Amino acid sequence: MNFSRGRRPFIVPMNAMSDVAFLLLIFIMLVSLINYRREVKIDYPESAEAAKRVNDSRNLELWIDKSGVVYLDGLASNLGEVEDKVGELYRTAPDTRIHIIADRNVPFVRVNAVLEILQLLEYRVVTFVVRDSES
Repeated sequence: MNFSRGRRPFIVPMNAMSDVAFLLLIFIMLVSLINYRREVKIDYPESAEAAKRVNDSRNLELWIDKSGVVYLDGLASNLGEVEDKVGELYRTAPDTRIHIIADRNVPFVRVNAVLEILQLLEYRVVTFVVRDSES
């Protein structure tokens, strides 16, 4: 049986497909550039050329600014809230990496207080973040 006798075969126009694909590509590129991370402006302590870069959505960031205020994922927190969050994190996802990002001028007593909490909870996946020498 020949169904195409006397009729032109149906042709799908591909011009519109390339336009749609191009617009979709632009949309995906723009969405991927959005930075959802809340940062606290600090002066990094030193440079590290060989620092291991870890980009994972399962990271917990502890920022300490020069006045000694601790920020938990960008929100100001006290040490009790840090202890609660880290304890909960240790129970639910023990492989989560904690990044400690401290200002160059913060007193070490403030950093040590956070480290004592992590030591008390026996949290072992901790990273000190320093600025790359190229930044």
